Amino acid sequence: MRFTYAESMTDPSFYGPLAMAAEEAGYHSMVIPDSICYPLRADSVYPYSPDGTREFLEDKPFLEPFSLIPALGAVTSRIRFLPFVVKVPVRNPVLLAKQVTSTAVLTGGRLSLGVGVSPWREDYDILAADWATRGRRLDESIAIVRGLAAGGYFEYHGTTYDLPPIKIAPVPAEPVPVLIGGHSEAALRRAARLGDGWMHGGGDPADLPRLLARLSELRRDAEPGPDRTGRSGIPFEVHVISMDAYTLDGVRRLEEAGVTDVIIGFRWPYVTGPDTEPLAAKIDSLRRFADDVIAKA
Repeated sequence: MRFTYAESMTDPSFYGPLAMAAEEAGYHSMVIPDSICYPLRADSVYPYSPDGTREFLEDKPFLEPFSLIPALGAVTSRIRFLPFVVKVPVRNPVLLAKQVTSTAVLTGGRLSLGVGVSPWREDYDILAADWATRGRRLDESIAIVRGLAAGGYFEYHGTTYDLPPIKIAPVPAEPVPVLIGGHSEAALRRAARLGDGWMHGGGDPADLPRLLARLSELRRDAEPGPDRTGRSGIPFEVHVISMDAYTLDGVRRLEEAGVTDVIIGFRWPYVTGPDTEPLAAKIDSLRRFADDVIAKA
Protein backbone atom coordinates (compact mmCIF):
# COMPACT_ATOMS: atom_id res chain seq x y z
CA MET A 1 0.00 0.00 0.00
CA ARG A 2 1.17 3.52 -0.80
CA PHE A 3 0.12 6.65 1.04
CA THR A 4 -0.76 10.01 -0.49
CA TYR A 5 -0.86 13.18 1.60
CA ALA A 6 -3.74 15.61 1.03
CA GLU A 7 -3.89 19.24 2.09
CA SER A 8 -5.74 22.00 0.27
CA MET A 9 -7.36 25.40 0.59
CA THR A 10 -4.70 26.48 3.06
CA ASP A 11 -2.04 29.19 3.33
CA PRO A 12 0.01 28.95 0.10
CA SER A 13 3.24 29.35 2.06
CA PHE A 14 2.51 26.05 3.85
CA TYR A 15 2.82 23.83 0.78
CA GLY A 16 6.62 23.76 0.56
CA PRO A 17 7.19 22.79 4.20
CA LEU A 18 4.33 20.27 4.04
CA ALA A 19 5.74 18.60 0.92
CA MET A 20 9.18 18.32 2.53
CA ALA A 21 7.70 16.93 5.75
CA ALA A 22 5.53 14.41 3.88
CA GLU A 23 8.51 13.19 1.88
CA GLU A 24 10.62 12.82 5.00
CA ALA A 25 7.82 10.94 6.77
CA GLY A 26 7.50 8.35 3.98
CA TYR A 27 4.45 9.39 1.98
CA HIS A 28 4.59 8.29 -1.64
CA SER A 29 2.62 11.18 -3.17
CA MET A 30 0.91 14.49 -2.52
CA VAL A 31 -2.33 15.55 -4.19
CA ILE A 32 -2.81 19.08 -5.52
CA PRO A 33 -6.38 20.37 -6.08
CA ASP A 34 -7.55 22.23 -9.16
CA SER A 35 -10.11 25.04 -8.96
CA ILE A 36 -10.32 27.84 -11.51
CA CYS A 37 -12.74 30.45 -10.19
CA TYR A 38 -15.73 31.01 -7.90
CA PRO A 39 -18.80 32.43 -9.69
CA LEU A 40 -21.02 34.85 -7.82
CA ARG A 41 -24.02 32.79 -8.92
CA ALA A 42 -24.06 29.06 -9.61
CA ASP A 43 -26.69 26.36 -9.89
CA SER A 44 -24.31 23.38 -9.96
CA VAL A 45 -24.25 20.93 -7.07
CA TYR A 46 -20.95 19.71 -5.64
CA PRO A 47 -21.19 15.89 -5.59
CA TYR A 48 -18.75 15.12 -2.77
CA SER A 49 -19.82 17.41 0.08
CA PRO A 50 -22.53 16.08 2.43
CA ASP A 51 -25.20 18.56 1.32
CA GLY A 52 -23.99 19.44 -2.19
CA THR A 53 -23.35 23.09 -1.35
CA ARG A 54 -20.34 25.04 -2.62
CA GLU A 55 -20.08 27.83 -0.06
CA PHE A 56 -17.08 26.26 1.67
CA LEU A 57 -15.05 27.05 -1.48
CA GLU A 58 -15.54 30.82 -1.43
CA ASP A 59 -12.29 32.76 -0.84
CA LYS A 60 -10.33 29.56 -0.34
CA PRO A 61 -6.79 29.85 -1.81
CA PHE A 62 -6.27 27.51 -4.77
CA LEU A 63 -2.92 27.66 -6.55
CA GLU A 64 -2.78 26.58 -10.18
CA PRO A 65 -1.41 22.98 -10.12
CA PHE A 66 1.18 23.31 -12.87
CA SER A 67 2.58 26.40 -11.16
CA LEU A 68 2.66 24.89 -7.67
CA ILE A 69 3.99 21.42 -8.46
CA PRO A 70 7.34 22.56 -9.99
CA ALA A 71 7.90 24.75 -6.92
CA LEU A 72 7.31 21.75 -4.65
CA GLY A 73 9.49 19.57 -6.84
CA ALA A 74 12.36 22.02 -6.36
CA VAL A 75 12.39 21.48 -2.57
CA THR A 76 11.88 17.68 -2.64
CA SER A 77 13.55 14.76 -4.36
CA ARG A 78 11.37 11.64 -4.09
CA ILE A 79 7.71 12.39 -3.41
CA ARG A 80 5.35 12.33 -6.42
CA PHE A 81 2.68 14.91 -7.21
CA LEU A 82 -0.83 14.28 -8.44
CA PRO A 83 -3.40 16.93 -9.48
CA PHE A 84 -6.70 15.86 -7.95
CA VAL A 85 -8.13 16.39 -10.56
CA VAL A 86 -7.44 18.66 -13.53
CA LYS A 87 -10.66 19.84 -15.17
CA VAL A 88 -9.53 18.81 -18.62
CA PRO A 89 -12.49 19.56 -20.95
CA VAL A 90 -12.37 23.30 -20.18
CA ARG A 91 -8.70 23.47 -21.27
CA ASN A 92 -6.97 23.49 -24.63
CA PRO A 93 -5.33 20.05 -24.91
CA VAL A 94 -2.13 21.27 -26.59
CA LEU A 95 -1.56 23.86 -23.88
CA LEU A 96 -2.35 21.19 -21.28
CA ALA A 97 0.19 18.85 -22.88
CA LYS A 98 2.82 21.60 -22.66
CA GLN A 99 2.04 22.16 -18.98
CA VAL A 100 2.12 18.44 -18.22
CA THR A 101 5.38 17.74 -20.01
CA SER A 102 7.15 20.79 -18.60
CA THR A 103 6.02 19.91 -15.07
CA ALA A 104 7.09 16.28 -15.49
CA VAL A 105 10.53 17.34 -16.70
CA LEU A 106 11.02 19.90 -13.92
CA THR A 107 10.10 17.33 -11.25
CA GLY A 108 12.29 14.58 -12.67
CA GLY A 109 9.32 12.47 -13.74
CA ARG A 110 7.48 12.75 -10.41
CA LEU A 111 4.13 13.71 -11.92
CA SER A 112 0.98 11.66 -12.34
CA LEU A 113 -1.97 13.32 -14.04
CA GLY A 114 -5.37 13.09 -12.37
CA VAL A 115 -8.10 14.13 -14.79
CA GLY A 116 -11.86 14.64 -14.70
CA VAL A 117 -14.72 16.51 -16.31
CA SER A 118 -15.56 18.98 -13.46
CA PRO A 119 -18.98 19.06 -11.80
CA TRP A 120 -19.26 22.82 -12.36
CA ARG A 121 -21.32 23.73 -15.42
CA GLU A 122 -20.20 27.32 -14.75
CA ASP A 123 -16.56 26.45 -15.54
CA TYR A 124 -17.64 25.52 -19.06
CA ASP A 125 -19.73 28.64 -19.57
CA ILE A 126 -17.00 30.97 -18.31
CA LEU A 127 -14.28 29.35 -20.40
CA ALA A 128 -16.46 28.95 -23.52
CA ALA A 129 -16.24 25.15 -23.53
CA ASP A 130 -19.10 22.90 -24.59
CA TRP A 131 -20.73 21.12 -21.66
CA ALA A 132 -22.61 18.56 -23.76
CA THR A 133 -19.44 17.11 -25.29
CA ARG A 134 -17.33 17.12 -22.13
CA GLY A 135 -16.81 13.34 -22.10
CA ARG A 136 -15.66 13.25 -25.70
CA ARG A 137 -13.42 16.28 -25.12
CA LEU A 138 -11.79 14.50 -22.18
CA ASP A 139 -11.19 11.31 -24.17
CA GLU A 140 -9.64 13.21 -27.09
CA SER A 141 -7.57 15.40 -24.77
CA ILE A 142 -6.08 12.34 -23.08
CA ALA A 143 -5.05 11.00 -26.48
CA ILE A 144 -3.50 14.34 -27.44
CA VAL A 145 -1.58 14.75 -24.18
CA ARG A 146 -0.21 11.22 -24.42
CA GLY A 147 0.68 11.61 -28.07
CA LEU A 148 2.55 14.88 -27.62
CA ALA A 149 4.24 13.70 -24.40
CA ALA A 150 5.71 10.72 -26.27
CA GLY A 151 7.95 13.03 -28.32
CA GLY A 152 8.30 13.48 -32.05
CA TYR A 153 5.68 14.80 -34.42
CA PHE A 154 2.10 13.95 -33.53
CA GLU A 155 -1.13 14.66 -35.35
CA TYR A 156 -4.69 14.08 -34.29
CA HIS A 157 -7.96 14.07 -36.19
CA GLY A 158 -10.94 13.62 -33.90
CA THR A 159 -14.52 14.77 -33.62
CA THR A 160 -13.69 17.77 -31.44
CA TYR A 161 -10.00 18.43 -32.05
CA ASP A 162 -8.03 18.40 -35.29
CA LEU A 163 -4.27 18.93 -35.10
CA PRO A 164 -1.68 19.04 -37.87
CA PRO A 165 1.65 17.31 -37.18
CA ILE A 166 3.30 19.15 -34.27
CA LYS A 167 5.79 18.35 -31.54
CA ILE A 168 6.78 19.87 -28.21
CA ALA A 169 10.04 19.81 -26.32
CA PRO A 170 11.20 18.82 -23.82
CA VAL A 171 9.19 15.73 -22.96
CA PRO A 172 9.73 13.40 -19.99
CA ALA A 173 11.76 10.24 -20.33
CA GLU A 174 8.83 8.07 -19.17
CA PRO A 175 5.07 8.34 -19.86
CA VAL A 176 3.05 10.37 -17.37
CA PRO A 177 0.43 8.09 -15.77
CA VAL A 178 -3.13 9.28 -16.39
CA LEU A 179 -5.61 8.60 -13.58
CA ILE A 180 -9.33 9.12 -14.15
CA GLY A 181 -11.42 10.69 -11.40
CA GLY A 182 -15.17 10.38 -10.90
CA HIS A 183 -17.88 8.09 -9.56
CA SER A 184 -20.29 8.00 -12.49
CA GLU A 185 -20.66 4.99 -14.74
CA ALA A 186 -19.07 7.02 -17.54
CA ALA A 187 -16.05 7.85 -15.35
CA LEU A 188 -15.57 4.22 -14.31
CA ARG A 189 -15.83 3.07 -17.91
CA ARG A 190 -13.30 5.70 -18.97
CA ALA A 191 -10.90 4.63 -16.23
CA ALA A 192 -11.22 0.98 -17.23
CA ARG A 193 -10.83 1.73 -20.93
CA LEU A 194 -8.25 4.53 -21.01
CA GLY A 195 -6.74 5.09 -17.59
CA ASP A 196 -3.57 4.04 -15.86
CA GLY A 197 -5.64 4.26 -12.70
CA TRP A 198 -8.76 5.59 -10.99
CA MET A 199 -9.21 8.26 -8.33
CA HIS A 200 -12.02 8.10 -5.78
CA GLY A 201 -13.39 11.48 -4.73
CA GLY A 202 -14.84 10.58 -1.33
CA GLY A 203 -18.55 10.98 -0.72
CA ASP A 204 -20.67 8.31 0.97
CA PRO A 205 -18.34 5.60 2.37
CA ALA A 206 -21.02 2.98 1.70
CA ASP A 207 -20.57 3.52 -2.05
CA LEU A 208 -16.90 2.54 -2.18
CA PRO A 209 -17.28 -1.29 -2.30
CA ARG A 210 -19.76 -0.98 -5.17
CA LEU A 211 -17.46 1.39 -7.08
CA LEU A 212 -14.45 -0.90 -6.65
CA ALA A 213 -16.42 -3.95 -7.73
CA ARG A 214 -17.82 -2.20 -10.79
CA LEU A 215 -14.37 -0.89 -11.76
CA SER A 216 -12.92 -4.41 -11.57
CA GLU A 217 -15.77 -5.75 -13.68
CA LEU A 218 -15.28 -3.06 -16.32
CA ARG A 219 -11.53 -3.67 -16.46
CA ARG A 220 -12.10 -7.37 -17.04
CA ASP A 221 -14.48 -6.55 -19.87
CA ALA A 222 -12.22 -3.96 -21.52
CA GLU A 223 -10.17 -4.66 -24.63
CA PRO A 224 -7.81 -7.55 -23.86
CA GLY A 225 -4.28 -6.81 -22.73
CA PRO A 226 -1.18 -8.96 -23.46
CA ASP A 227 -2.40 -11.77 -21.18
CA ARG A 228 -5.85 -11.85 -22.88
CA THR A 229 -7.63 -11.23 -19.58
CA GLY A 230 -8.87 -7.75 -20.36
CA ARG A 231 -7.10 -4.75 -18.90
CA SER A 232 -7.12 -6.44 -15.49
CA GLY A 233 -3.66 -7.79 -16.34
CA ILE A 234 -2.21 -4.31 -16.95
CA PRO A 235 -0.74 -2.29 -14.03
CA PHE A 236 -3.49 -0.05 -12.68
CA GLU A 237 -3.56 2.32 -9.70
CA VAL A 238 -6.60 2.66 -7.45
CA HIS A 239 -6.53 5.75 -5.19
CA VAL A 240 -9.24 6.01 -2.55
CA ILE A 241 -10.40 8.14 0.36
CA SER A 242 -11.54 5.94 3.21
CA MET A 243 -11.60 5.96 7.01
CA ASP A 244 -10.23 2.41 6.78
CA ALA A 245 -6.93 3.95 5.70
CA TYR A 246 -6.32 5.30 9.20
CA THR A 247 -5.80 1.91 10.84
CA LEU A 248 -3.56 -1.04 9.99
CA ASP A 249 -6.49 -3.45 9.85
CA GLY A 250 -8.36 -1.06 7.60
CA VAL A 251 -5.37 -0.70 5.29
CA ARG A 252 -5.24 -4.48 4.94
CA ARG A 253 -8.95 -4.58 4.06
CA LEU A 254 -8.42 -1.97 1.37
CA GLU A 255 -5.47 -3.90 -0.06
CA GLU A 256 -7.62 -7.02 -0.27
CA ALA A 257 -10.21 -4.97 -2.19
CA GLY A 258 -7.61 -4.00 -4.80
CA VAL A 259 -6.68 -0.53 -3.54
CA THR A 260 -3.09 0.48 -4.30
CA ASP A 261 -3.01 4.00 -2.82
CA VAL A 262 -4.88 5.72 0.00
CA ILE A 263 -5.34 9.49 0.21
CA ILE A 264 -4.78 10.75 3.74
CA GLY A 265 -5.91 14.12 5.07
CA PHE A 266 -6.24 15.44 8.59
CA ARG A 267 -8.75 18.26 8.23
CA TRP A 268 -12.46 18.30 7.31
CA PRO A 269 -12.45 20.39 4.12
CA TYR A 270 -16.14 21.33 3.88
CA VAL A 271 -15.99 24.22 6.36
CA THR A 272 -16.84 27.80 5.44
CA GLY A 273 -14.12 30.30 6.23
CA PRO A 274 -10.32 30.22 6.27
CA ASP A 275 -8.14 27.37 7.46
CA THR A 276 -6.90 28.41 10.91
CA GLU A 277 -4.80 25.34 11.71
CA PRO A 278 -1.11 26.25 12.20
CA LEU A 279 1.57 24.74 10.00
CA ALA A 280 3.21 23.02 12.98
CA ALA A 281 -0.03 21.21 13.81
CA LYS A 282 -0.36 19.97 10.23
CA ILE A 283 3.18 18.62 10.24
CA ASP A 284 2.60 16.94 13.60
CA SER A 285 -0.48 15.19 12.22
CA LEU A 286 1.20 13.84 9.09
CA ARG A 287 4.21 12.65 11.10
CA ARG A 288 2.04 10.96 13.73
CA PHE A 289 0.16 9.03 11.06
CA ALA A 290 3.45 8.03 9.42
CA ASP A 291 4.72 6.64 12.71
CA ASP A 292 1.47 4.86 13.59
CA VAL A 293 0.49 3.46 10.18
CA ILE A 294 2.94 3.99 7.30
CA ALA A 295 5.94 2.63 9.21
CA LYS A 296 3.99 -0.48 10.20
CA ALA A 297 2.02 -1.17 7.03
